[in-house]
Amino acid sequence: MDTDYDSSHLGQVNFYSKKRGQCLPTAEEKPDLHSSASVDPDIARQLFEEGAFLFFLDVPEKTEFGIDTTSWNVGEKFKGLKMIPPGIHFVYYSAVSKDDVTSPRTGFFHNFKSREVLVKRWDHAHEGMSVEVVSAEETERLSLNVKNLDGYLGAYPYTSYKKWVSLTRWITDDTVERLSPLGPNRSVFSVQQLESLPHISSRAGTEAPPKKLKAEARQNPLTDLPDMKVIESTRIRFSDLSLRPVTTAGAVPSDITRLNMDRSGALEKLISTDCTGVESEALAEIQFAFVCFLTGQVYDAFEQWKKLVALLCSCEESIHKRPQLFIDFIGLMFFQLREVPRDFFVDIVSQENFLTQTLQGFFSIVENSPDVDEALRSKAQKFKQHLQKQFSWDFSTEVGEDAPTIVED
Repeated sequence: MDTDYDSSHLGQVNFYSKKRGQCLPTAEEKPDLHSSASVDPDIARQLFEEGAFLFFLDVPEKTEFGIDTTSWNVGEKFKGLKMIPPGIHFVYYSAVSKDDVTSPRTGFFHNFKSREVLVKRWDHAHEGMSVEVVSAEETERLSLNVKNLDGYLGAYPYTSYKKWVSLTRWITDDTVERLSPLGPNRSVFSVQQLESLPHISSRAGTEAPPKKLKAEARQNPLTDLPDMKVIESTRIRFSDLSLRPVTTAGAVPSDITRLNMDRSGALEKLISTDCTGVESEALAEIQFAFVCFLTGQVYDAFEQWKKLVALLCSCEESIHKRPQLFIDFIGLMFFQLREVPRDFFVDIVSQENFLTQTLQGFFSIVENSPDVDEALRSKAQKFKQHLQKQFSWDFSTEVGEDAPTIVED
């Protein structure tokens, strides 16, 4: 789909086109900003006057740069983007070598204010965004010259904006602050950032002297490899959803079974603690994880997304307590499943059958529980029919070996 402005009156930037990588599913588009795709002139004018500006200075030619669901390979005149609709966006980039090898992706979330001018600079030594803050004087100079620099700024791909809004409706400033890594630029990395640990002598439990390290290396070459750990400040700070058996003092076995099959307690704890009592923040974390995976190419985010989806699909008690949360959850899933390529679902079904089993459990709870909110029941039924038609998924069979084990009294 073409996602460019007809921006002849606003200036153009030289971009290269590049075929989308196939290593991870992605909803990105790589439009040619020289094309003549039309956007209503009044909307374009309003965005130019009220939209935000992102200056990304000194970015090398051919670097992959993107915002939300669209990315490009930049040309020599590139200095950033204009006409960014106010709100939360995800900006990302990858260095590209002289041999056209693209490095892992790095990105960050930012809530752009109307007419904001955000300035970032490329760090050539580290092949990424500089951690140094651009001076207020330089930011002011660029702010006063945005019209003169128009020809160096690409236009935000507005025709894909509705898609972005549908994928990030629940993400707020609080979400970004809560989940983003704490490291420089609050950057989200597609690959783990590691640091080496001091070599510890297995016998003494202390840092080994050089002579001992050499002796150990001769006996076992693998001991010469450094011990590595993830740099904590680069982790996305997802909620801890580790599965722990639920027990209650004095509970009979059948009660323990019920508590572990119905994960409403875990959801209520998530909302009351991590989400500070705001139930929509649970949906926001699902969207944050999905965007980090789909656009940021962070595989750990996909694992978190699966855990969150599985949690919300296993809450019989909370469905009665929070019907609107689950109505909104269905809408969220509808838009997310539209963006993942069809062949990716085939991989899921063939390997783990995760989505069909998980959603089957959710539909079963809604259909079979008494006194379920009628609006929720109706929306769940329509969503189920949509999935059956769109993906030919079968929700009629019982969940197999992954079903919880029943504990008899």
